Amino acid sequence: MTINEVIEYVDTVKPGNGVDRAMKIKWLSTLDLRIKKEIIDLHEDGRDTVFKGYGESTPGDTVLLVPAPYEAVYIHWLEAQMAYINGEFNQFNNAITMYNAECASFASAYRREHKPLTPKLKFF
Repeated sequence: MTINEVIEYVDTVKPGNGVDRAMKIKWLSTLDLRIKKEIIDLHEDGRDTVFKGYGESTPGDTVLLVPAPYEAVYIHWLEAQMAYINGEFNQFNNAITMYNAECASFASAYRREHKPLTPKLKFF
């Protein structure tokens, strides 16, 4: 899923959400930074994935880190962030619950498919 696809989807299902594109891109960047650090980097091939963040100048066709079938993580993340800043806490709770479930599914699948880093033992 690309930056444009996520933003277009969220703007379609939540028209008039009052959040500009730059903020949505910032939220997507924050999420992918967390995914890179907390999931991908903990595996041997994790350092092969280069990610430096997204900004307003990042092309809209940039593919996000989480692949299908787990890409709904981005939709639920944006929905949760929008609900939170708008003070819609019931909607926030629903969206963040869906986000957490989707993120956990992705993390589990990633861990099954990638070899974890081997800890380096230090002897005194």
